[in-house]
Amino acid sequence: MTLETVSEARSHGGVQGVYRHASAATGTDMTFSVFVPPQPERGEPLPVLWYLSGLTCTHANVTEKGEYRAACAKHGIIFIAPDTSPRGDEVPDDPDGLWDFGQGAGFYLDATQPPWDRHYNMASYMIDELPALVAEHFPIDPLRQGIAGHSMGGHGALTLALKHPGRFRSVSAFAPIIAPMQVPWGRKALRHYLGDEGAVWRAHDAVALIEDGGRLDDLLIDVGEADPFLETELRPDLIEAACAGAGIPLTLRRQPGYDHSYYFISTFMADHVEWHAERLTQGVDNRCLTRGA
Repeated sequence: MTLETVSEARSHGGVQGVYRHASAATGTDMTFSVFVPPQPERGEPLPVLWYLSGLTCTHANVTEKGEYRAACAKHGIIFIAPDTSPRGDEVPDDPDGLWDFGQGAGFYLDATQPPWDRHYNMASYMIDELPALVAEHFPIDPLRQGIAGHSMGGHGALTLALKHPGRFRSVSAFAPIIAPMQVPWGRKALRHYLGDEGAVWRAHDAVALIEDGGRLDDLLIDVGEADPFLETELRPDLIEAACAGAGIPLTLRRQPGYDHSYYFISTFMADHVEWHAERLTQGVDNRCLTRGA
């Protein structure tokens, strides 16, 4: 599959790149970023951490503000940040011109309702198309994948991991939308993309997936106690109860004074990269992961 290089720059001994390709899943061009750390002398493939961004974001938000490169270089992890939705003049957007739905708000699912079903196929893009493309062009190890995300992207990370057991060795989230069936942002998106409320919604709700038997080995979540969306849209208490009931080890950290922004995310990003590294590099000689180690 053809890949266009938008930009590349040296960073922390590795390469931070931005790339574009024509997506069959969305019917649009899609842009994503990849950080490849210093590569091992013997050319071993590297573990990969997928990062899904939140409402209104593109790949650029975390790429420019996430402060992940030093930690990824230290631990020898490739970091990939896709866009949050299809984009373009032909792609439908929120009919009311609001920011919480449509372009920038794909919710990492495949829409079934017109006009959204033509382009809004972010689950297929994330699970099938983009990983296949990345595997052609970057030295990733498909057996060592982790996934993380913020807000809407936290929702995506949790639901994709729960729906594809064994695909991701590690899962974490910053201020995720835990139960979209129960909060305004989620209900709006699920109604437009999937139709009237029903059983199909449960396949896109982390709490419902856990209630219905979905399992993770463990889970790290950070939320800011000063997040203005904490009680209305995020509801971390719901995932806490669901994990307790299912026996899923959950590390839920409520961070005093932090909000929903990238100031919050960047503060704890290195912790999350290390969390994933511990799970993605188990059994691997760390001296082989980065030069000079």
